[in-house]
Amino acid sequence: MHKRIRAALPALAGAVALTGTLLSSPAEAAGGVVIHRVYFDSPGKDTRSNTSLNGEWVQIKNTSSSAISLKGWVLKDPDNHRYTFLDVKIGAGKYIKVRTGSGTDTSATKFQDRKAYVWNNTSDTATLSKAGGSKVDSCSWTTRDPSDKYC
Repeated sequence: MHKRIRAALPALAGAVALTGTLLSSPAEAAGGVVIHRVYFDSPGKDTRSNTSLNGEWVQIKNTSSSAISLKGWVLKDPDNHRYTFLDVKIGAGKYIKVRTGSGTDTSATKFQDRKAYVWNNTSDTATLSKAGGSKVDSCSWTTRDPSDKYC
């Protein structure tokens, strides 16, 4: 009996190691929606002009092989600045940028229509959640990062 357990342990350890290596995160393993990049410090002086506000954005990527509906999904920061996606689909392998200021929404760019910055330059976290509230992904940065962060 002890010999079977000893023989099974290396195989089990190998399976755990292999699974941990191949499936580094559930989103990558199954394909899905992830926060790809955050540009949290818009270029130039922070003047609160619409151009400056739109210089800060979050880029979301669909890593799956199918379109995914983001209807009701929420992008937010720890201070609860929230952007709720309306009837939006993100195509397979496609990106959507969510800009802070105002503009005309397209399939590739959405606007929060805010008059103030959302993302802190010193440190912050962008969190993406499904309509029901379950967390999909998040991305954090600190002052050690440059003006943008690949997640």
